[in-house]
Amino acid sequence: MILALLGLTAGQAVVWYTGQFYALFFLEKTLKVDGVLTNELVALALLIGTPFFVIFGRLSDKIGRKPIILAGCLLAALTYFPIFKGLTVAANPQLAAATASAPVTVVADPADCTFQFDPVGKQTFAKSCDIAKTALATAGVSYTNEAATPGALAIIKIGATPVASFDGRAMDKKAFTDAKTKWGKALTATLAKAGYPAKSDPAKMDKPKVVGLLFLLVLYVTMVYGPVAAALVEMFPAQVRYTSMSLPYHVGNGWFGGFLPTTAFAMVAATGNIYYGLWYPIVIAAFTVVVGGLFLKEMRGANLD
Repeated sequence: MILALLGLTAGQAVVWYTGQFYALFFLEKTLKVDGVLTNELVALALLIGTPFFVIFGRLSDKIGRKPIILAGCLLAALTYFPIFKGLTVAANPQLAAATASAPVTVVADPADCTFQFDPVGKQTFAKSCDIAKTALATAGVSYTNEAATPGALAIIKIGATPVASFDGRAMDKKAFTDAKTKWGKALTATLAKAGYPAKSDPAKMDKPKVVGLLFLLVLYVTMVYGPVAAALVEMFPAQVRYTSMSLPYHVGNGWFGGFLPTTAFAMVAATGNIYYGLWYPIVIAAFTVVVGGLFLKEMRGANLD
């Protein structure tokens, strides 16, 4: 069961969640593509890619489950960065241009910055550094980090223009919400002056390229997901099969896959790089390739009884 988890389903899960869920999150929340348009683009890529679930499942009957699943994990690990950078240029070219022409820096006391991992959405990050980084990560703005003197309030430098953050820890909930809203509007206006768009312009979007890149992500999903049910069934004898395949499948998909969006956002907020969260699926997919490649036995054709 441990080999099934670490050598199959962990990598399968992060590739699946990246290709179908994180890609949608990245387009809508990071690149500021309209929600309806985002869903249409992802749905079209899924429609084009759906037959490949059957194709790769059928191919695995001929050459084995393991090589197809591990190949999907390896391709994903090697190409996620260029694919998501390509999505930025194709889906929101204004954002890509502004990032190059007016780089953003967060100047803050490192002790004032929290790793913003919040899987259930209940925490309030009210330190000045956290407020600044959350706003920029939510706006899809990449930034670099610069250490400030201990105890100083965080400052966002947009090109040569500074925007001071604020500390909301002493405020009640309503006062904090009001202050954050007012401050956020001022930050948005300053970003707009520097060329950062509030939304992606559909007229400037290269929609065929976006769909093509999304299809490539879906193709990886079909490679890892098409053969996985047969692979898990063949790994275990019938007497213990249901429990034995359920545990690695649901831990892999529920935990490794389910934590992907939250973990990726926290990594982006901590580093300022909108692509840094991709290291989460890349490392897990690569680890699965190593474990599966070295220790997992190909079971195609095993006696299912």
